[in-house]
Amino acid sequence: MLISVTEKNSARHGFVRFETNRAVTGMAHERYRSDTPIVGTRPPDELARRLFAHGGAVAIHVHGNQILVELADGGTTAGMAAIITDLFTFYTPGVMPSFAG
Repeated sequence: MLISVTEKNSARHGFVRFETNRAVTGMAHERYRSDTPIVGTRPPDELARRLFAHGGAVAIHVHGNQILVELADGGTTAGMAAIITDLFTFYTPGVMPSFAG
């Protein structure tokens, strides 16, 4: 089953919230800035890396199943929901899963 992502406007201008149907973190709050290297390899680290590489974000805060994105001036959320969905997609059409035996 694919991860479900819902985009919601935030009460704060320049921020957008994405809610997923599964947790990306436990109870921890994870904060990332575009001007700071991300050294971890956990799912929230990889998600932040992918969102920053996509462009349009200056800060990301992940807590449980919520991802809060601070948009850069002129930044949009176009394509961000797909990046979040793809974080947990391991098998894509046409790709055969390999099994270690």
